[in-house]
Amino acid sequence: MGKIIALANQKGGVGKTTTSMNLAASLATLEKKVLLIDADPQANSSSGLGIDPKEIDCSIYDVLMNGKDVREAIYTCDIEGLDIIPAHIDLVGAEIEMLNLKNREKVLRNLLEPVVQDYDFILIDCSPSLGLITVNALTAANSVIIPVQCEYFALEGISKLLNTIKIVKAKLNPALEIEGFLLTMYDSRLRLANLIYDEVKRHFKELVFKTVIQRNVKLSEAPSHGLPAILYDADSAGAKAHLALAKELLQKNNLSIPS
Repeated sequence: MGKIIALANQKGGVGKTTTSMNLAASLATLEKKVLLIDADPQANSSSGLGIDPKEIDCSIYDVLMNGKDVREAIYTCDIEGLDIIPAHIDLVGAEIEMLNLKNREKVLRNLLEPVVQDYDFILIDCSPSLGLITVNALTAANSVIIPVQCEYFALEGISKLLNTIKIVKAKLNPALEIEGFLLTMYDSRLRLANLIYDEVKRHFKELVFKTVIQRNVKLSEAPSHGLPAILYDADSAGAKAHLALAKELLQKNNLSIPS
């Protein structure tokens, strides 16, 4: 039975999509079967893994709003063991359209039921908002990874997200846990980055992943080639950091790490 993990933070530009793509690719490299769901209308996870939006016949929007079978929306990627359900710009309107649905917060959870047993991990790349689609992702998920960039204002807004998680846990998904806070865009030369790092560690203690994602040129370049960092440049600091994160996640969940 696969573990569903949402990657969420309503603040934009914190590295959610970069982490989603590269963590999914790293887990697949470590011989796990992974499904990445792009739940962000910008569809950056989809294009970053080489999916051309123009060639998508069935996206997460069609599954949520048009009742399409979730299996029709699953596309394979260049890495063996990694599949993706791509997003489409249409997803922007889904928030409004879903308001009329019965049990609207549980649509995604119900749709994923047939495929959960086919994967070790299902990762959901959430949009930078706390709207209905993000609430759907949190309701469907077993846990949530919260990327936090090592910059000023980093902790601003986290309380809003934690409050949303608390409400979802109380009303919709009692099993929801925080998998961990992930520090991204870290630059050890900056005093501010180190201050933020210490602050997050002080606040959230053992909930903070040991792995820290540093600023890295290759991480920024890879998506423009439609590749995760591990295929674009496996020796880059970005690729190695996400592989370390994947191993830490497997360890946390008592799963084997191939040697």
